[in-house]
Amino acid sequence: MLRFLNSINWPIVSGILAAVILAQAMGLLPNATIGSQRIHPKEPATAAVNSYQNAVSQAAPSVVNIYTRRHERSRAPRIFRDPFFQQFFRKSTPPIQERMKETLGSGVIMTAEGYVLTNNHVIAGADEILVLLYDGTQSKASIIGVDPETDLAVLKIANTDGTPIQIGDPNSVNVGDVVLAIGNPFGVGQTVTQGIISATGRYGLGLNTFEDFIQTDAAINPGNSGGALVNHQGHLIGINTAILDSESGWSGISFAIPANTAIQVMSDLVQYGRVIRGWLGLEAQQLTPQIATSFGLDRNKKGIIVTGVYRNSPAHKAGFKAGDIITAIDNVPIVDGRSGMNRVAASKPGDSIAIDIIRQGKATRLSATLSNRPSQ
Repeated sequence: MLRFLNSINWPIVSGILAAVILAQAMGLLPNATIGSQRIHPKEPATAAVNSYQNAVSQAAPSVVNIYTRRHERSRAPRIFRDPFFQQFFRKSTPPIQERMKETLGSGVIMTAEGYVLTNNHVIAGADEILVLLYDGTQSKASIIGVDPETDLAVLKIANTDGTPIQIGDPNSVNVGDVVLAIGNPFGVGQTVTQGIISATGRYGLGLNTFEDFIQTDAAINPGNSGGALVNHQGHLIGINTAILDSESGWSGISFAIPANTAIQVMSDLVQYGRVIRGWLGLEAQQLTPQIATSFGLDRNKKGIIVTGVYRNSPAHKAGFKAGDIITAIDNVPIVDGRSGMNRVAASKPGDSIAIDIIRQGKATRLSATLSNRPSQ
């Protein structure tokens, strides 16, 4: 036995054993055991996504460039209207200067009839709107309606050869999902940028009356407004609207209006020329822990506190009073002012809603019939 062991070339044996173990670990040999530990073949790695070409090909033909023109008239500087200087000009009226101001933005073709969604601030005050389609053709556009409260507008183009975009479900998106922003930044032409969803349900930014933004870090710059935010399949999940300004440039924080909100606004603008929203007619603020404690409630109580009621409004007729604490609307808990306002606005004039309140420490329920929200 000793003579046999001495005859073995141990470096060769060690190399063979190492090769066998490595082969098993790589899944080249059947499962085996070493000691009490079982070795399994390595699971094949999931192929990494290295291109979003299919998504871009799907969505890009539906995104258009928007160019607007506005005639501006301005008088001469104030100093030339001063009586002292007027004597040198024989008191003649200073000439009125006219100039053409051009702006740019983006839009999304939503239907085969040629309806295009964009931002209200893209076309506000425009005397002429020109839409450049993906294939290079141009088409003049008319304004169907605008909704400043969501900063959305609907245009109609005569050229109906554009491709309507496919719609995704904004309610199914999650933080970390990959998204693509398609638009016309700085007028350089259609451009695609990529990022992730950074947050959902953003509000309180002071941008619009109704805010429920998708936040993303996809690069969005001037000219992207009104363009498409799409998922990895190329389906529309939002309309790019705003960026968080920074002195150093793009900050990596951009906001888009969810597609379902944009579609509802478009539907009303096309059908009625304005967005139809329910209105309760009261002012309220967030119920903070300090306010809850002062009312003798649990400091963690959620809701909004009524601070004012408009005369002859649905809230006034329903018996609301300042100091009432709203906790639920139609059995849906109200945790902040945004959710309450959106809940009411999503209803239609004439709808009756049940509102749970706390008044002087006692829970009660009021019923109100909504009216049409006044134009802002």
